[in-house]
Amino acid sequence: MLVLSRRVGERLVIGDDIVVTVIEVRSDGVRLGIDAPRSVAVHRAEVLEAVTAANLAASDAATDAGDDAVESLRGLVAGQPAPAAAPEPSDEDRPGR
Repeated sequence: MLVLSRRVGERLVIGDDIVVTVIEVRSDGVRLGIDAPRSVAVHRAEVLEAVTAANLAASDAATDAGDDAVESLRGLVAGQPAPAAAPEPSDEDRPGR
């Protein structure tokens, strides 16, 4: 990890096309401006970690639901009959005809 000291208005250049500028220094943090091409993703680490955790939780929930469906299918394949649908009444079975 490279550690640098910068003052307000000073810049840091990464590669040929990413510029990080110190905008403001406060007692509780530093404001940075990042100028990068649209093709370069710039994310705050805590937001990226929260999104990743939410995606994993959603994936686990989908897997659990998928497991239930797989078990139902295994029961069908093992020879357990599927619930039969009620047959459609024919014209002869309908009253008034």
